[in-house]
Amino acid sequence: MNQYLLSSIDKAAEVIGKTWPLYTFVASNPLAGYEKAPFLEAVSAAQKQFNANAFPAAKLYRQAWEKGDIDLKVLDHILKVNGLSKPPDDYLKILEEHQGSEEVNGNHNVDRLMVKWLSAFMDEGLAEWEMPYKSEGFYTAWRLLVIYDTALGPASLNDIPKTSEAALVQLLSGYPENDYVKIFSHHLAALPGWVGYIKHRTESNSDWQQDFPIDLMDYLAVRLWIAQKLNVTLLPEDKEANTDGFLLKLQYIWLQAWEQSWQNQLVISLENGANITQFKGKPAVPDAQMVFCIDTRSELIRRHVESKGNYETFGYAGFFGIAMDYQSPKDGITRKACPPIVSSAYTVSESAQVDKKERFLANENKNERMKFGDYFLKRMKNMLPAAFGYVEGSGVIYGLSLLARTIIPGSIYRKKQKNISQMEATCQPDITKISHENKNLPGVSLEEKVSMVKSAFDLMGWKQFAPLVLFVGHGSHSANNPFGSSLDCGACAASPGRHNARMLAKMANLLHVRKALAEIHGVLIPETTLFLGAEHNTTTDEIVLFDSEAPESHAKLIANLKLNLLKAQQSATQNRLGTSGDSVSKAQEKANNWGETRPEWGLAKNAGFIVGPRDLTKNTNLDSRCFLHSYDWELDTTGKALEGIMQGPLVVTQWINNHYYFSTVDNNTYGGGSKITHNITGKFGVVQGNGGDLKMGLPLQSLYSSDNGMYHQPLRLTVTIQAPINRIADILERNNHLKSLLDNEWIYLMVMDPMQKNEIFKYKKTLKWESASSNKASGTQRTLNTSTLTELAV
Repeated sequence: MNQYLLSSIDKAAEVIGKTWPLYTFVASNPLAGYEKAPFLEAVSAAQKQFNANAFPAAKLYRQAWEKGDIDLKVLDHILKVNGLSKPPDDYLKILEEHQGSEEVNGNHNVDRLMVKWLSAFMDEGLAEWEMPYKSEGFYTAWRLLVIYDTALGPASLNDIPKTSEAALVQLLSGYPENDYVKIFSHHLAALPGWVGYIKHRTESNSDWQQDFPIDLMDYLAVRLWIAQKLNVTLLPEDKEANTDGFLLKLQYIWLQAWEQSWQNQLVISLENGANITQFKGKPAVPDAQMVFCIDTRSELIRRHVESKGNYETFGYAGFFGIAMDYQSPKDGITRKACPPIVSSAYTVSESAQVDKKERFLANENKNERMKFGDYFLKRMKNMLPAAFGYVEGSGVIYGLSLLARTIIPGSIYRKKQKNISQMEATCQPDITKISHENKNLPGVSLEEKVSMVKSAFDLMGWKQFAPLVLFVGHGSHSANNPFGSSLDCGACAASPGRHNARMLAKMANLLHVRKALAEIHGVLIPETTLFLGAEHNTTTDEIVLFDSEAPESHAKLIANLKLNLLKAQQSATQNRLGTSGDSVSKAQEKANNWGETRPEWGLAKNAGFIVGPRDLTKNTNLDSRCFLHSYDWELDTTGKALEGIMQGPLVVTQWINNHYYFSTVDNNTYGGGSKITHNITGKFGVVQGNGGDLKMGLPLQSLYSSDNGMYHQPLRLTVTIQAPINRIADILERNNHLKSLLDNEWIYLMVMDPMQKNEIFKYKKTLKWESASSNKASGTQRTLNTSTLTELAV
């Protein structure tokens, strides 16, 4: 194997992000390969590489400016610091007058033919007739079939090398080796969506990849052969970025002003929360405690739940600390149910509850019949001999169904929901360990179970236990929505969090786990405390409790909680949908309307990640803009829990934030384009119209309220942590990746230091800090560095 060839491909591919399939849509930074470079430098390079916008369009700055989201004082200050003295509107007009025009793609024919071959080979069951020779791998299958492709003209099998490596060696024979990276970078960047999906397949080593292998060497060999056949140059000419340095500088200034304006408002809110907390007495034991995902959509429902009774809520990553895959009894497919950055250690499946085996078996038989029915209908629709007769014969039935889903979507939704939790009523989750050979091993040790439960308590800063404790996962519901999984739990790899929640609740209820927690760790859980799994439907704000095995002793508490959760659903949907009428019915209609392009907004508007006690934010409406992770610095004496939060949830939220940012600033390249003209390809992705690049990000309708009206504000993530500043500095010293993200300005960090009267400091480069408290933000700045922190710690 030519090692220089391999290393050149790897280097060229570093800047291409992964494209995740629709069924496990994961929000990730499309420019993850650039994160080692400063943000401005990175996005400038990416703009040149992908011919894509790096900053919000001038019209978005104009919208934010006119709404008052950009503070004039902040903007004036940043302009002056950069030596610009004209009125802000003059600079905004300059940006508006220099909107970049789209560059003509000189490789259109090459792209079109590559997409044709990639679509056929990478199909995952959508096509009725499979491409021949797929099991031989992409290059071999293409080589055996391309001789019949009239679009490329005559070709002889003997003239095409037998391997992709040999093909690349032949195609590049006239070029010096130091040009390889440049050639590969150009051709990989031409179709970053498809290339990103090839990267995903090769790195995940999925069943499809094992059965039908494809890699970047195959892709490049085919693409370069096609390019040469069409007389397209392999080595691209040097090109300049669409926007000159001054315009980039202006765009960056406006972005910084927008971000700082929002941060200033956040500082005021957090300071108010800290002031209220100072005068609070010892809290009474609540009637129930609920642990929600840190997801921004939880911020809304938590406020409304807390207002309906003596309830306490917490925020925790939605996979609830269980690094697991989940095997669904409905289709038998095992899917990842924890963040992509975490390796799955366990598999969770379902078994019958002791007294409900007959109902469990009945559900299994029903699932088998439904699977056969789906398979039969697909065959009838897709097989050529049956297709015309099927359409003629079933047209009336489908027409009536379509009419019903259009006129009464809410009623149909309510009927479906009655059956959706049948499985949880008859099943219990079981956990097994995954070995290195990827085979499930029976049983999980007591030590591991205790560790998972204890870790959850530590990360949230748990002090006391209510009679009812709910672990509330979340999922979404929408109809006719290829991007449905993008609305499910990001912490669970785009799966609903209900399975993780049920599993953690089951482990926390085990008597031997509780005994070990008390004897080994001093964690005393009252005998009267019952843990339950639950799920928050983010489209309708309904919270469903999985309480089929709950003892009679808790029946009254549960019944009362369910009534209050219904009240919370009503007020939360009114708040979210901006209506005073029957908001629950309206939300249900949006959830089941097949023509609804915006069933919900997902994580749009995300801009902050707050790590601290709930009291800091409990009395503030954060407008679903912040991820909220519970944390008590006083209980975390070693800082280990905080380091875990910063290594895990913080990184995941940065992925999500960058995904939304880039999908917004260039929806065509980094986003998903308009839903209206989407076509599903191969079951795993969408293309715009009848071809083109595989869409890697969110659709326009998930980010904009109209074609031009912004809903998501593309701001970089601001992380705020309440903890001693020296503790955070120590963590950053040990974690170069986190420090690099901060030094390169991919994210912001503010620290509310309880050892300094909750003064808020903002991270500056190289472990320096500047006061950001509202009473000092416009005055003289107090700056701290590493040596100062050492003195404070003493």
